[in-house]
Amino acid sequence: MMTQKSVLTLVADHTAQSSIRNIADAARETLIEAGADCAQPDWLSEDRAVDIAFDGLARDAAQDGFAKAGLLETIDFCLQPAEFRRKKLFLADMDSTIITVECIDELADFAGFRAEVSAITERAMNGELDFNEAFRARVAMLKGLREEILQQVFDERVTLTPGARTLVQTMRSTGTYTALVSGGFTFFTSRVRETVGFHMDMSNELLFEDGALTGVAAEPILNSAAKLNTLESLRHEYSLRREETAAIGDGANDIPMIEAAGLGVAFHAKAKAAAAADATIRFGDLTTLLYYQGYRQSEFGET
Repeated sequence: MMTQKSVLTLVADHTAQSSIRNIADAARETLIEAGADCAQPDWLSEDRAVDIAFDGLARDAAQDGFAKAGLLETIDFCLQPAEFRRKKLFLADMDSTIITVECIDELADFAGFRAEVSAITERAMNGELDFNEAFRARVAMLKGLREEILQQVFDERVTLTPGARTLVQTMRSTGTYTALVSGGFTFFTSRVRETVGFHMDMSNELLFEDGALTGVAAEPILNSAAKLNTLESLRHEYSLRREETAAIGDGANDIPMIEAAGLGVAFHAKAKAAAAADATIRFGDLTTLLYYQGYRQSEFGET
């Protein structure tokens, strides 16, 4: 059976127990022993990120070989086709992906319901609860919160995940269309979009009355199906192949778009999202996704 040319990308982090060069050498040797025709390592960033291109071996067989050898457990890696690596459409979740917090949990802190809301958020992101029902229940607990609290949460609590701006700006510089799609709130996605540099954002609109939250959001709720629909709609709008798209997220409501993308990535994710993804980022920051696409550190945009 004819095999497709593939590439293994390794990205080191301070949590790795071994030198990336040692891991790269061992991975290449494993591929060669399994019958692959391997190129020499191509260093995308000295001692941090490396590509190992190979042919003559199916990716599943390569993955099995790495598992049997006990390799790649302490390092971020991506094993994918060499073709269409640089994506032309990129969708990203916001909470706990592009930013480090869950905005609804931070709002609930001001409303006096942080523990209750955080518990629901955790279960929803693990896929244990219906997202729409969990969303409505959490928003109801925010009733009466003054509008100015949202700005306070953004100013004091919202922090960009390391590498977020570099990731989006670098992809934009090569013509990629970038979209921030969130089950959170437009108040935050609009500001994060502007700060990071996404082309567009989509999320849920909180409703106010007399300057206070009503405890409900506008329908329909932007959920996992809406994220998937946005990916497919943008892909068709820009006449792109599935292989030219990427999506990243951390929770169960990101799974449909992660599965539908050409490269679906789980970022420091819940177990179900990680299992659904083509690749994970367990240790590093968001620039890891640039290395997965074959970008060299010298090509990185604004940091």
